[in-house]
This record gives sequence, structure tokens and C-alpha cells, in this order.
Amino acid sequence: MAKPTEYATLICVILTIVAIIGGIIGFVNLSPLVIIFTLLPTVIYEVYRTEGESTRASSWLMLFVLVAEAIFVLFKISFDLGQYLGQSHAYIAGSIVPLGDIKVLAPVLLAVLSVILFVRTAGIYTKWLSVIIFIGSFVLIYVIAPGGFSDLIKATIGQIFFYL
Repeated sequence: MAKPTEYATLICVILTIVAIIGGIIGFVNLSPLVIIFTLLPTVIYEVYRTEGESTRASSWLMLFVLVAEAIFVLFKISFDLGQYLGQSHAYIAGSIVPLGDIKVLAPVLLAVLSVILFVRTAGIYTKWLSVIIFIGSFVLIYVIAPGGFSDLIKATIGQIFFYL
């Protein structure tokens, strides 16, 4: 059953403003926790709005990843997933994702999941929310690892030209 849309526009506008403010403050202060906690309401509302089986699973996974990222940052947990798996990159949803510190991989996964939601959902509000999450993920990646951000952009551009 479709979710009510009476206040959806207002909620999405408010969540957009909160994410922008959080992104700016987090970027200026290099504080990933600010970005994470201001993205959290958007992800929670995305979980509420999604209805399809695969989109619901993706939105719940996004929530799990964002909470895990908060824990990684808050408790300063570093774990080199690439070294553990013995490879430097992985293919996630058809994209090359550089493996490394788990704190960088989590927002990359968040960005990939937001793209999946954008493509697979029909609702304008869930698409809107996925764009907020996507942009917030890239700001989060930049704040956590500026060098990893440039590598990710290069890999993304390489993938785009590969498919053209």
C-alpha cells in the first residue's frame, strides 16, 4: 500500500536542509559524525517510504551500514578489508569499489545502495531521498579520506567511459 504523501514534500525539504547543514558543518570541521547523524533521519525516512521487496532490503541495509559507520567512527575502529581479503578492489553492483579501511568502504556502499534505490524505485520522494543520501555519502567519503575520494572519483569516471 502506498505511503501517504500529504507531508512528504515538507519532510523531504526539511531533510534536505538538515543534510546540507550537516554536510557543510561536517566538511568545514572535518567531522564525519556530524554528517552521519544528519543523514540518519533521511535514511530512516527512506526505510519508511520504500515498499518493494528489493528496495526495502536496500534501504534497511543502508540503515545498517550508516549505523555501523557511526560505530566505526565513534570508537575509532580501523580495519583494512582489502588486506584481509587479499585484493585491492571489489565489484559491487557492477562498480569497482576500492577496498581498504572499513570506514571508507561503508559510505561507498551507502552510495551504491542509494543508486540502486534511485534506479529501482518509482516514487519521487524515495528518489529524492536517495539523491540526498548519495551526495551525503560522497561528502562523508571526502571527510574521512580525501585521498580515497579522488581514487573513487577516478574509478567512477573510468567506469563511465568504459560503458560509453
